[in-house]
This record gives sequence, C-alpha cells and structure tokens, in this order.
Amino acid sequence: MVALLAWDPMDLWNYVGIAGFQPHYIPSLPADTFKSFPWDAQNKLRDAEIKWAGELQGPESLAFDSQRRGPYAGVMDGRIVRYDGPHLGWTTFAYTSKNRSTACPPAPILAHENVCGRPLGLRFHKETGDLWIADAYMGIMRVGAEGGEAEVVLSEIDGVPMMFPNDLDFDDEGNLYFTDSTTRWQYMNFVVEFLEATNTGRLIKYNLATKETTVVMNNLRAANGVAVSKDGMFVLVAETRGGRLMRYWLKGEKAGTQEVFAVLPGWPDNVRSNDEGDFWVAVPVGRTKLDEFALSRPWVRTLFNLLPIRIETVFGWFAGKSHSMVLRYGPDGEVKEVLQDEESYGAFFTTLAQEHDGKLYMGSAVKPHIAVYTLPSTPAQKFI
Repeated sequence: MVALLAWDPMDLWNYVGIAGFQPHYIPSLPADTFKSFPWDAQNKLRDAEIKWAGELQGPESLAFDSQRRGPYAGVMDGRIVRYDGPHLGWTTFAYTSKNRSTACPPAPILAHENVCGRPLGLRFHKETGDLWIADAYMGIMRVGAEGGEAEVVLSEIDGVPMMFPNDLDFDDEGNLYFTDSTTRWQYMNFVVEFLEATNTGRLIKYNLATKETTVVMNNLRAANGVAVSKDGMFVLVAETRGGRLMRYWLKGEKAGTQEVFAVLPGWPDNVRSNDEGDFWVAVPVGRTKLDEFALSRPWVRTLFNLLPIRIETVFGWFAGKSHSMVLRYGPDGEVKEVLQDEESYGAFFTTLAQEHDGKLYMGSAVKPHIAVYTLPSTPAQKFI
C-alpha cells in the first residue's frame, strides 16, 4: 500500500491541501430550530419552466430595466446579455473586461475569469438608467443605458483591492450598498471560502455624490446578496455561511445598528425585494448533517483538506445534493412563502429569484438556463 501511494498512479496527491487553509468554528444550531418551519410539501418549484436551456452559462444575477426590457443576465464569460424577444433572442449588452477581444475565448474557462471578468450582482439606477455591476474580479462597475464596455467605479477600499465584490443595491438618498464576500479568496476559490467559513465579509456604503466609501458591516461569513427595503429604512445582507439574513438599519431610532433578520434552513445567496416590500431569498444549498457536524469542529475540515481528494469533491460532500429553495420574507422578518424542488426536477441550484410581471425568474451561478415560475394570481389579477 505504501508503495502504491508513493507511485500515485492517479496523481491524487496533487489535490492535497489548500495552503493557508483556516477553518473557523461556528456553533451548532439547536436541534429544534426548524421544527415549525413551513416546508413546501408540494414541491411547487417542480412546475417551474426551464427557459433558454444551453443559450447562456451561469446567469447568476438577473435584472429588468425601467422600460421592462429583459431579463438582463451576467454570464460566465464576462458578458451581460439581454433577452430581446423570440426573434433576436439573447444579445450582448455589455462586458466588463477591456481585454475581451484578445484574451477571452468564446466558451467560458474558469482560468480566464480574472481576465474576462465575472459579473455577479446587477442593478439599474432608476434616475440615470445606468446599469451597475458587481464584478467578482473587476470591482464595482457602471455602463450606460446603451451598453458597451463597462467602466470601473471602485476596485479598492482604503487603498486595498477588493477580493470578491458580489452584489449591490441603491437606497433613495444616492447611496450604493455592496458586498465584498471575503478578504481572503477570489470568486474562483469560493469552494475554499465555503469550507473555511471565515468572517471577513463586509457590507460597504458608497456615496455617489461624494465618492466616499464606508464599511458599515464587517465580520460577515461570506457576505452575499443585498436588498434595500421598499421604505428605505434598512438593508438586508445574505450571510451565506452564517446561514442567515442580517439587517442593517439606515433610518429611525436603530439607524447604524445591525441585527439578525432571519435564520435560514440553508446557505443563502441573493436577495431581491418585490413591489409589495417582501424579500425573495434564494437558497441553493441546504444544511447537511456532515456540514453541521464539521462547522463546530474545525479539525474535521482540516483533516478533509489534507486528504488526497479534490476540494470540489469535499465541497460536494459537505454541501450535499443541490436543490432549489426560494423563500419570501415580509419586512418584519416573517416567512410568508416557501417554494421548493427537493428532487430538482425543475429549477436547479437557484442562486437568485427576481419577481417580474407575476413570474419568478430564477438564475443560477452554474447552470445553463433560467427557470421561470408563475406565481399564483391574486383575485384582483384574475378579475383583470
């Protein structure tokens, strides 16, 4: 056996150990935390329709402009594409890399992401019509309503380059709020960030008028989706490896303070508000027994890191089977709706849910499609 390991015919030992791996301790949740959670026993997301299969890869974030055109989607090869109807289909609207024409291949390649860009969060500025982009490698970017090459607005904080810009949203006073998921790893190493569960994520405020930046929340475990409430009173941040939504108060007696908004039955990604002021939260990965066990025992994750196994394989064991779960929360933190597809017959590995014209458009950071779920009509809608 020793001779076989030394020979290493499968080249396994090249997969041993991530240098500087630093798993953090996270206490286990009480066993009855989700005892009364309103699970979707009907698996309603099985009714979601898979759209544009194979036409776009990894539509992580989606957006619609003020003219209700779209969806717009940021895809793996560094472009922002727009759906222009059944005749034109998907067309290139914008891109985030200056080197696109010479360095970026037609098909997305992970090793080229830091050159070609990876647009994640997308938001339109209501007053100007500009599309703002959180690109995981380029930083916070902006492109005009006509599209084209996006310009970098912000790529560092206090002189230090951001490692992992992720999502963004605007308040009603000219401020942009965005997340930098971690100060340790880039997007291409998100698997390592997931397994380490460190707390170096941040929520950052950027004043569009003064161009000043302020870190308003730190010590977040993989800061991810961002959504400002309809009334502008607070902003929600999805803390992926915290398994919860955090609320930062912008106005009122609690302004400048933060609190836990909701503890989730999985690891959340993006958050989007709807016209009623509710929040849609995408949960692509549920909690598993192995992960829960290892989170409170960092030595377990250290051991797995030392095994001759691909880190992606270890991630799969800890994250478990991919599924689809979308949650709707009211502004008071009450869960109002749970949509699931436990067997992933329809939507799959959903990282964003965006409500638009009575439908829920669901993006995925890794899959080559968008899933669309028709929301039940209200009596008023049926009458119309």
